[in-house]
Amino acid sequence: MSGKYIVSAIVGSFGIAWFCDSFVSDRKIFGGTTPGTITNTGWWEETDKKFQSWPRTAGPPVVMNPISRQNFIVKSRSES
Repeated sequence: MSGKYIVSAIVGSFGIAWFCDSFVSDRKIFGGTTPGTITNTGWWEETDKKFQSWPRTAGPPVVMNPISRQNFIVKSRSES
């Protein structure tokens, strides 16, 4: 019996969140405009060209989670 109240509350909260987000960001109820850097596709293309042309000064790419590579050595207790 309480399951329907929980599910309806969750669905209702998502509905209210979507409604508020739509009004604040899309309809701009607090004013403001969408920046030209977002609406201008030429700006995006030039920025992408600039970032792609920068030389890479860092080393080779690193693995963020080295444990997932599974290349570490595990010693048994008798070897130590």
